[in-house]
Amino acid sequence: MSTWVKMARYNLQRRENYLVLPWILPFCFAIAVVTVGRQPGRNGAAYLASYFIYFFTLGLQAVGRSLPFALTLGASRRSFYSGTALLGAVLAMLSGLMLAALQSTERATGGWGMSMRFFRVPYLLDGPWYDTWLTSAVVLFTLFVYGIWYGIVHSRWGLLGTLTFIAAQTLVIVAGVLLASFEHWRFWSIGSPTFAGLTTVGLTGVIAALAGLLVVGGQATIRRATV
Repeated sequence: MSTWVKMARYNLQRRENYLVLPWILPFCFAIAVVTVGRQPGRNGAAYLASYFIYFFTLGLQAVGRSLPFALTLGASRRSFYSGTALLGAVLAMLSGLMLAALQSTERATGGWGMSMRFFRVPYLLDGPWYDTWLTSAVVLFTLFVYGIWYGIVHSRWGLLGTLTFIAAQTLVIVAGVLLASFEHWRFWSIGSPTFAGLTTVGLTGVIAALAGLLVVGGQATIRRATV
C-alpha cells in the first residue's frame, strides 16, 4: 500500500494536469449561465459533462507522461497502475463530494436564483446528496481507469492497436443495441421505465461493476506495456 501511495504522489508531480480541475466547473457554469441562465427552467447540466470527460483525459495522460519515468525510478508496472488508480479514486471521491455540495446549494438557492439546473442531472444526479456523491464518484473513477486503459493499449500496441481496441468496443455496443432492439428492451432510453427502475435499485452498482472490470483489464494489459 505504501508503494501505491508513493506512486499516487509521484503522479501529482505533474501538477499542471490536475490544476485544471478547479477551473473546469466555474468556466462551464459561466457558459451555462450565458446560454441558458436567462431561460428559467432550462437545463444546463450538459455543460457538466466536461468535468467528467476530463477525468478520462487525466487517466489517459497518466500513462503517456508518467509511466516511462516511473519505470526508470524502479517502480513496477503494476505498482504504477495501482497507485495511479488510487489517485483517481481519491480525486473521484473528493470531486463527488464537491458536486453533492454544489447540488445542495443549487436546490437551496432555487437554481442559483435563475431556476437553472446545472448540478442536477435528471435520472442520474438528482437524488439526495449522498446518492449524488456516490454515483458521481463512481462514474468519475470509471472514466479515470477507462482513460488509463486506453493509454496502456496505445503504449503497448500503438495507433493500430488503439483503433482495433475502439473497433472491438464499438462492435460490442452495436451488437448490444441490436439485441436490445430485437428483444424490445428500452433500457437505453433515459425516460423509459426500465432505466428509471435501474437508477432506483442499482445504476451505481452496475457502473461500479464496470469499473471493476476496467481495473482488471488495465492490470492485465499493463504487464508488457512498452515505453
